[in-house]
Formats: sequence, C-alpha cells, structure tokens
Amino acid sequence: MNKKLVSLVLTGVTAFTMAACGSTSTDTTAAATSAAAAATSAAAAATSAAAAATSEAAAAAATSAALSVDTAAEDENTLSVAAWDANFNIPALKDAEADYQKNVDPNFKLNIMQVSASSDIETAITTAASAGDYSTLPDIVLFQDHYFHKYITDYPDAFQSVDDSGVDWTDFGAEKLSYSMLDGVHYGFPVDNGTVIMAYRTDILQQCGYTMDDMKGISWDDFDKIGQEVYAKTGKYLLSMDGNGNDLMYMMLQAEGESQFKDGKPYITQNQKLVQIVADIVKMQKDNVLYLANDWTEYTDKTIMGDEVAGVMNGNWIIPTMEQVSANSGKWEITSMPTLEGNGKEGYASNGGSSLYITANCKKADLAKKFLAYTFGGSTVTYDGALKDGGVITTCISAGKSDVYQQGVEFFNNTPVYATVVSMGANVPVIEQSDYHYDCRTQLAAAVQNIISGADETQALQDAEDQLNLDMGN
Repeated sequence: MNKKLVSLVLTGVTAFTMAACGSTSTDTTAAATSAAAAATSAAAAATSAAAAATSEAAAAAATSAALSVDTAAEDENTLSVAAWDANFNIPALKDAEADYQKNVDPNFKLNIMQVSASSDIETAITTAASAGDYSTLPDIVLFQDHYFHKYITDYPDAFQSVDDSGVDWTDFGAEKLSYSMLDGVHYGFPVDNGTVIMAYRTDILQQCGYTMDDMKGISWDDFDKIGQEVYAKTGKYLLSMDGNGNDLMYMMLQAEGESQFKDGKPYITQNQKLVQIVADIVKMQKDNVLYLANDWTEYTDKTIMGDEVAGVMNGNWIIPTMEQVSANSGKWEITSMPTLEGNGKEGYASNGGSSLYITANCKKADLAKKFLAYTFGGSTVTYDGALKDGGVITTCISAGKSDVYQQGVEFFNNTPVYATVVSMGANVPVIEQSDYHYDCRTQLAAAVQNIISGADETQALQDAEDQLNLDMGN
C-alpha cells in the first residue's frame, strides 16, 4: 500500500479517535459510529485504489510485454516498428517497406507491431524508462506530435538523433518539424500532415448567395454573419466541434501566430487574441452558427456524417469522416481558415499528426535512418502509396507535387485537395508548444461551456488559467 493510501486509512482512524474524546456518551456513541463508518469507507476506498493501481500496473506491464522485441535477434535486414491504426498508419508503413524493397534492398523487411492506440507506445516508453532498460523496445516507434516533447524531455536517452540521416529538412513545413525537434536537434521523420482544412458545402453557400471566393480571407465576424444566414435558410450549422475536446481555440489562435503558452507558462487571461477568440466562439454558438457536440461521437456521427453542417474545420484527417456521406460527393471544397482580422488575410493551422522515431534500443541505427530518410524523407512512391492506401497526406513539399497529389478529388468537386493541403501546410506558423497542450484544451473547453451557461467570461478564463497553473505545478 503506497503512502497516499496509508494516509487515507489513517485519516479515517484519526477521525474515530478524535470523535471518541471530549463528548457526552450519546454524542460519543454517535460520533464513534459515524467515524467508524468513515474509517471503514476510507479503508474500502484505499483497497479499491490499491486494486486500481495494481490493475493499472498490470495493464502497463501487459502493454510493455506486447511491444517487447529482441532486436538483437533480428537479422541484419529487419527493423521492428510499433504503430497504430490499421486503416491509416499501417498501410503507410507497408507502402514504405514495398518502396524500399523494390528500389533499394529486396532483402529488407519491416516487422510491424500493431498496437491499439498511441497510448500503448507511450506506456511502453514510460515503463522501459522507469526500469532503466530500453532493451525490449522496437527499433522504431510512431508518436503523436503533441506528445513527443514531453517524452524526449523526460527520457532523453530513449531516442536517437537523426541529424545525420541526410534528409533535406527544408523540404518540410517548419511547423511540422518543430514537433520532432529539441534544442535544434532532429529526432523524428514526419509521416502524416495535420494541416487544418476549412471545408464548405458549395451547394448550400450558393443557396445563400455565396461562393468559395467569398469565404476566403474573411474574418470570424464575417463568418458568423454568413453562418446566421445559412442556419436561417437551411437549418444547417456552418461549423461544429466536440465541446469537450474543443480544439477550436488552439486552431484559431495558431492561425493568428499565437500560442496558449508563453515562456513555458499558461498565456490565457492576458492573451487578448485568445480572449477575443473565446468570445467569438461563444457568440457563434449562441447564433446557431457553431454546434458544440457533447462528445467526439456526436461530433462525427451526428453533425458530420449526420449531415447537419455546411462547414467542417479540423485537421485534414477529418476527410475520411466527411467522405462517409457519399450523397454529398462533389458538393464540398476547401480553403484556408478565417482570421480575426479578415480583409484578405488567410489563416493556417495544424491539428494532430505523427512522426516516426528511432529508439535507443535500435542496434541497426544506420539502416533505420537510411530506410526512413529514403521513404518518409521524400519518396513520392511511399507518399503516393500512403495517400491511396491509407489517406495519409504528406508534409513533404516536393512529394506533394506528384501527379497523384495533383489529381482532382471527386468528393471535393474534382479540385486537387491533397496538393492544396500540402501547400497550406508550408504556411502554418510555428508557435510555442507545451507538454500540457491537452490539459490546456480541457480547461479552455470547460471555460467555454461555463461561459455559455452564464458564467462571467473573465472569471471563467481566470479559473482555467489557475487550474492549468496548478496542473503544471506553477
């Protein structure tokens, strides 16, 4: 039993002892009975917490075991790699393997270890680091971009630098590379592109007297006014988002070149652009321009696949979800995001994405670097295949100029949407990132919901900042 659990039990016992002193017999009996019940409850809570901790430890051990691989036993042509998503990242890895086998080394082989979620890889890294033993990790792991800085900071010995891989890093968007770098050192090879798309139903815009040109370079105020017309005439929202995992603040703020953090600390109440963005979000919700769903499932299934929106804004990985509504094929087009200023200023942001990293356990680092540099470092064969087979869009600027990327996409009115995404990705501004990105998202999402429910905006944002500072130990 750990110290925290012992403390819970002792608190209950202390309450019993104090209640038995300095009271009348009746009061003492009642107090003792109540305290005994409290002690029993505390002991039960401690037992339950201990069981949960044991279960969590067992789950971590199981995850670590599932990813365990003896890299020393691999032949000289084989590399192990852990990744998730059988319909997205895994096909991309298989295309890279086939590309390398055909054009570099026919004896090369990837041992792809599919996990259920990115958290499985994060757990395996944490478990190995806690044990001071990286010897069971795969040669290569896929990591979510927003999480990597925390792990390279906490476990700097877990990953290998790839500065000497020969990749032309200038061929990638600076914002994408910023996730996989620390102190100017490259650790990762970019895989998928998280560039935000602002998609609109052109048929609905036309009903309301607007075209795609009218939506380019507009302000959020203009967006709100147009959205009110769209809702009044069609009953459809111009935008939706998961109200709990609300990414709107981050995306809208990045398009302004601003971050939610400044010098490593929360930057909320004094961040005038963020304050304005929150006010705009609340107004759009009240104007029936923005629908804030209760959870992710409602966001995707009800608003997007349920055909209740005339606009979608998120990382381009949302495209396959949009494509589930085949009846709307040819009716969508994409452009850049609105901004606070408008007047022709286009907004660019990124949300999501992942990169591949070589672990400290890789005994064939030269082979790993050569393979990753050749494939995800810029091969049009790899990226064309990854796009066709898994919907993975590259952040490599030159790869985005291939014939496959230049083809029109029927769902998006035969426009070359994938080439457009790569082009927009090169314009996403680099902003300060934080290990507490998702903690901040949670607090700001709660603040928005509280403001909508009637809370004072200034106080709600102050509460969010205070809680985030507490979470960060400031």
